[in-house]
Amino acid sequence: MKISTTSNWRLLLHALYPLIIAITVLWAIPRSANAQRLYVSQAPANKVSEYEASTGLPINGDFITGLNTPDGLLVKDNTLFVANRASGTIGKYDATTGFPINANFIAGLASPTQMEVKGNVLFVVNASTGTVGEYDADTGFVINASFITGLSINPEGMAVLNNKIFVSDASAGTVGVFNATTGLPTNANFITGINQPVGLVVSTNQLLVASFGAGTVGKYNLTTGGGVNGNFITGLDGPEHLALLGTKLFVPNNGNGSIGEYDAATGFAINANFITGLNGPFGIAIKK
Repeated sequence: MKISTTSNWRLLLHALYPLIIAITVLWAIPRSANAQRLYVSQAPANKVSEYEASTGLPINGDFITGLNTPDGLLVKDNTLFVANRASGTIGKYDATTGFPINANFIAGLASPTQMEVKGNVLFVVNASTGTVGEYDADTGFVINASFITGLSINPEGMAVLNNKIFVSDASAGTVGVFNATTGLPTNANFITGINQPVGLVVSTNQLLVASFGAGTVGKYNLTTGGGVNGNFITGLDGPEHLALLGTKLFVPNNGNGSIGEYDAATGFAINANFITGLNGPFGIAIKK
C-alpha cells in the first residue's frame, strides 16, 4: 500500500499547530508580566510610574496619569490605592493595567498622605486636619472619619502592626502609637525629637523612620520606642515614604528624584541610585 507523503505532513502540521501557538503566546507575554512591581508616585508630574522591583527597570513610566498631587500608595491584592493630596481623594486602580476602578473612591479628605490596611479596613492620614480616617476598603464607605485625632498639622506616615497603628507627626517631630480597634492613643509620644518624620515601616521587630529634615532613616525599638540607631541610613535627600521587600528597603529621595535600595538589616546601600530621573517621588508601594 502506498502512503501519501502529503497526508503525513498534514497530520504532522496539525499536531504541531498547538505547540507553535503556545510558543508564540509565551513569546508575546511581556517579560515583566510576572515580575514584582514597584510603584512610585511623582507629585509634580501628577502620575504613578511602574518598575520591576528586582532590577529597577521601567515597565511603564506613565502607568497612571491625570492625578492631582499623588502622595501615598497602597497595594491590596490586585488593587492600587492612590492618595491625591491636592484634591482630597483616594483613587482605586487595577494594579496590573493601571485602569481606574474608581478614580474618586473616597472624596472629601483633607490632604491625604499615607494609607494602610488591616483586614478590610483602610486607614488614611489627613495632613491638613491632623487626623486618621477609617474606611471600608471594598466600598469606600466611611467607618469613622475621625478615628484618630489630636495630631499636629502635617502628620505624614503610618504603619500598622497587629493591633497597633504608628503615625509619624512631621510638625511635632514625633511618632505616636494608637489602638487599631479604638483609635485611642497608647503612647502619643512613643518616639520624640525626630526632624520631620515622614515614612514608617516595620522591619524585624524594629521601626524604621524616614527623617525628611535630617536626610536619614532611623531604627527604633518596636516595643519601647528607644533609639537603636538614629542614623541607620544617612546621606539621603528628602526621604519620603518607605517600602520593604524581603530584606530590601526602598527609599524615595524627593530632593534628587531617585529611589535608593538598602539592606534592611544593616542599612548598607545596595544601590543608592536604584531608580533615577524621577520628578518629586513621594509614595512607593510594591506588589509582591
